[in-house]
Parts: sequence; C-alpha cells; structure tokens
Amino acid sequence: MARALVAMSGGVDSSVAAARLLNEGHDVVGVTLHLWDYPEQGTPKSRCCAPEDIHDAAKVAAHLGFPHYAFDRREAFMEKVVRPFVDEYLAASTPNPCVRCNQFVKFAELLRVADRLGCSALATGHYARVLQREGHWELHQGLDSTKDQSYFLYALTEQQLARLSFPLGESTKADVRAEAISLDLPGATKGESQELCFVQTGQYDKFIEERASGRVRPGRVVHDHGQILGQHSGLHQFTLGQRKNLGVATGQRSYVIALDPSSADVTLGEKSDLLRDWARLENVQRAADLDLPCNVDCMVRYRGRRQAAKLFEKDGIFQVHFEQPMAPVVPGQYAVFFKGDRVVGGGKIAATGRNAPPEVARLECS
Repeated sequence: MARALVAMSGGVDSSVAAARLLNEGHDVVGVTLHLWDYPEQGTPKSRCCAPEDIHDAAKVAAHLGFPHYAFDRREAFMEKVVRPFVDEYLAASTPNPCVRCNQFVKFAELLRVADRLGCSALATGHYARVLQREGHWELHQGLDSTKDQSYFLYALTEQQLARLSFPLGESTKADVRAEAISLDLPGATKGESQELCFVQTGQYDKFIEERASGRVRPGRVVHDHGQILGQHSGLHQFTLGQRKNLGVATGQRSYVIALDPSSADVTLGEKSDLLRDWARLENVQRAADLDLPCNVDCMVRYRGRRQAAKLFEKDGIFQVHFEQPMAPVVPGQYAVFFKGDRVVGGGKIAATGRNAPPEVARLECS
C-alpha cells in the first residue's frame, strides 16, 4: 500500500480517516499545520490547527501507532487568509476564509509536505469524494448531505485530486462518531466548533477592529427611499441580507440590501429587494471537460439551496444567470457549480444584479 499523509486537526473526523487508512494497510504519517494562536487569556479552544489541536492530533497518532509531525504555517495563513478577511469586510464584502484557506494554504502546503515525507497520497477528514471517470479525476459531494463539504473544495485542481483521498466521503457523521468511540480514540466525544477557527468567539467586528489600523469607516444607515435612519460605526458590522443588530428601528422587518464602500452608507429595505438574477465572478476554476456556456446547478453559500443556472464566459469575464431570482447573493462569497453530485467549478462573487446583462442575454447554452 502507498505511504499516505493524513492531515490531522485533532478532531474526530481526521482521526477516523487516519484509522481507516491504517486498517487498509497504508503506511500512515500524520501532519498538523500550525496556523493560528490564541494569545488572549480565556479565549475558547480552537478546533483547527492551533497548539492545542497539535497536542490532540499527536495523542491520536500515538494511540494508533504512527508518526506525527507539526509544521508552522502561521505566516502563510496570516498573509493569505486573515489579512484578506479583514480587508474584504472593510471594503463591504463578506469573505469566506475557509475556501481561501483550502485553496491557498492547506492543500498546497500539505502536498509540499507530502513530497518531503515521501507520501504519494494525501488524505483528509472532509466529507467529499474523489472519483476517476473517463480519464479524469472528479470531485463529488459526500453522501451525507448534512455534512457535505465539497463546496469548500471546488478550487482543487485535477492534479491535486489525483493525489487526494477522502476516507469519510461515503459515511455519515453519526457513523464516524460511533467508530471513533468504538476505537477508543482520544477526543472521540470532542465537540465541533461552529465558528471560524481564528474567531472562535464569533465577534467578527471586534476581531476586525483590532486589525484595521484606523481603516474603520463610520457612516449612515438609510432607507432605500432615501430617509436617514441613523448612524453606524463601521461597514464591517454588516452583510447583505442581515436583518438583526441593525442599530436602528424601522417599525417593520428590514434587511441590509446595499453596502456602499465609497460613502459608507448602509441601505435597508425589504427582503424582495435582495433578489438577484445574475452574478459576475472572478478567480473562476472549472473542470477541464466543462464546455461553456452550459447549464449547471449553482450554490451561492455553504448549505444554501442549489438553483438551476447558466454559466457563461465572454472575453475572460464569467457570469452566472439564475433561472429564478435568488437571495441573498453576496459579493465575497463563492458560487459553486454542480452537475448532479459532481462539483464542476466555481468562482468568487464580484458583483450582482437584476435582469440579465446584455452580454449574457445574447448567449445560449448548449
């Protein structure tokens, strides 16, 4: 069997993934990337790649009997994930740092480490599947729809997929948890974090303000009819579609329907004002065998509903046109495309609008 590097977070999923590979006869090496620290006293424990997690992963490796190594990648994580996270919120966008981390840090770094350690394969505890069909390596959704994480992995290249293994792709979370308990793995009953690994408190606004270097811009909260409703202390406190913690009383249910980084205005309106027909995308990745234009199912946020859509490209500009208006479609998030349960690409949402723009209306899908 091949020598396999298993990316270990110290949690249940990656621990069971390692145990399964061992059971299949693989020569397993465990690796944890040290990405973040919590210097503040009393900060909740991380669930992803902080010193505590390195310790937990090492305990699992010792219990199962394979070597474990930790590699410091805090600088790369800060440069490619944390700083863009702060910058995008300040620019009235809503980033998805987990997608950026997978695309620009985790998998690239883990594959480099795998080469150094003589590992031909890389395995993780993600709920997704890699299949080889007609000469292509394909990314597919995990069979447990409640845990499927393929949305976060859309940017993996076919070259990367050829070396990847997701041992949990055909399992449910309940089965994985039960297996961890039956194997008496350290941390088998460990809980799951619901927040970002580097903002465990969930207080994004405070995290951003501490790192904004005087760039926080106060501004007005206005109604879409032009009425000034109040003031706010920073655009980073808002995202499109937000309806709670608006800081003003409108007498009716109101939603953030626009954020203007030039004026720092936050505009409130009705839910219907959030509907969008199309999105322009940037940094698009797509399967080599996906010919454009084409029909796809599109998901514009993790665990969002899939919507039938048409994907176009003209002069290097990618646009997706939804068959039915969607809301919210938020710049900074990612539109990910599916054909059945296969992930065929995706891109970062750069702009959205109502009615198909002319360059889309003239194109037809095959």
